[in-house]
Amino acid sequence: MSHEQDTRVHEEVRQSILDAVGHLLGRYGYSKMTVEDIAHEAGIGKGTMYLHFPSKLEAALSWFDRSNQKLQARMRKVAESDAPPARKVRGILIDRVMHRFDAAQSFVESLEELFVAVRPSFFARRASYHETEEQILAEALSDGKSKGDFSFDDPQATAHAMVLATNSLLPYSLSVSQLGRRKEIEASATRIAELMLTGLLQRSQTRTDCNCPGDKL
Repeated sequence: MSHEQDTRVHEEVRQSILDAVGHLLGRYGYSKMTVEDIAHEAGIGKGTMYLHFPSKLEAALSWFDRSNQKLQARMRKVAESDAPPARKVRGILIDRVMHRFDAAQSFVESLEELFVAVRPSFFARRASYHETEEQILAEALSDGKSKGDFSFDDPQATAHAMVLATNSLLPYSLSVSQLGRRKEIEASATRIAELMLTGLLQRSQTRTDCNCPGDKL
């Protein structure tokens, strides 16, 4: 087998393991899920499982990584599109909430238990996810500012504020009952996005109307 084929097979097995983790989180929950369960679900031996992930914890965290990588790819696609800046920022903010909401639906009942079990390691990863999302948002905001649509002082600080504002709607901030109300969560995400965009657009319009010398916005 060539190196290229070996790499492809390795990645296919890895993805099968992560698929299995997602299915088993919904079926058993994190605590009851075992390495043997994951290997069986993925159609591989336990030894093969350990070649890819040293533990159940690492496999679960990698499942989160993959989900967030998919989200970031979608966010980048929106940020790099030809859509109007306000529509791009609105779409990014709503998607970062709804993607996670939908991903959590298969294991809503065991979500709290899962976050308790993986909390220390997950929080470090979560910070990294959010930093990447802030950067994507900052780029979309900067594009809007260069086109005269937005007005703000610092794109990174503005993106950080937007991420913080929508974090309250992410699965680990919601109760089980709230996680069953998709329309309400989407409506809340939309309201937050539109409120923040209104502020940016109003400041931009005010600056245009005023055209005040020395205005730093």
